[in-house]
Amino acid sequence: MRPDLFKRFAADTRGLTIIEFAIIAPTLLVLMMGTFDLGFRAYATSVLQGEVQKAARDATLETGSTAGTALNSRVQTQVSRVIANGTWAFNRKSYSSFTRAGQAENFTDSNSNGVRDAGECYQDENGNSNWDSDVGLNGQGTSDDIVVYTASVSYPRLFPMYGLLGWSPNQTISASTTLRNQPYGTQATYTVTARCT
Repeated sequence: MRPDLFKRFAADTRGLTIIEFAIIAPTLLVLMMGTFDLGFRAYATSVLQGEVQKAARDATLETGSTAGTALNSRVQTQVSRVIANGTWAFNRKSYSSFTRAGQAENFTDSNSNGVRDAGECYQDENGNSNWDSDVGLNGQGTSDDIVVYTASVSYPRLFPMYGLLGWSPNQTISASTTLRNQPYGTQATYTVTARCT
């Protein structure tokens, strides 16, 4: 090869841009799709949280205490405008007070291992004759009860880049809120019974 021909090829940059684009484009596209996916998740979570809070407020009224299924349907309908093909799960748990929300029933830890073992005595606060790691009762509860309302939806990701980033093909978002039912009547009380089973 002649030296002047080599110098001419080395100085010629006419095709350089397409080569640089071919190297950068895949990475740029994956980053853009990942950004759009995370942005969509943030937006969908915001919409879900707003609808869950609205439904929970409506459920705390005396007229809403029996409308749980209708309120769940309303949340699903509103959020389905954003997430069209999701798989839904709803959960309501009621508690006698804010301090007991999400707490386990008290028990005597005889062997000091931090776990309630068979035979150790416990306080049956919700009257179901079983020790529960969450003292709440399923459902909306009664007047003046504390209710933790949670809705979650799982949906397929928007873009097929999840495998390149090590993500799962489905995404799950959830929203939760805690409110007290209106004092439209007398709050139900349960007799706390010590049990040793």
